[in-house]
Amino acid sequence: MESLPITIQVFSLIGTLIFLAFIARLIVRGKLREEYSFIWIVCAIILLVFAAWRDGLTQISRLLGVFYPPSLIFLTAIFAIICFLVHLSVVNSKLQNSIKELTQEVALLKKEVTDLQVPDKLVMANESQTNLP
Repeated sequence: MESLPITIQVFSLIGTLIFLAFIARLIVRGKLREEYSFIWIVCAIILLVFAAWRDGLTQISRLLGVFYPPSLIFLTAIFAIICFLVHLSVVNSKLQNSIKELTQEVALLKKEVTDLQVPDKLVMANESQTNLP
């Protein structure tokens, strides 16, 4: 397999560094939580390694017995996407449970507030009726 041209390698390195800077900027601005940033930083480091190591994908695919090296990229990407989707599903389920519990607590608190307000109104109504001539 012929080697990767140097211009593509340079663009890959620059693109990966820009991506890494973008992730860092999202973290600093608070738009990306630290738990999710770890995944993106690892992906960027893997991209950086393959951008710098010209024959890395070929050597790893030979080691694993994969005939066509780019198929290893797709296999790895599909596996990573599935793992990420499962993780997001777990987080989503936890958030739904938290929202349900918070909604129930708010409903109970509203009921307590209305129950505390109703006796005051009844007392005022009774006082106004007893003060009638």
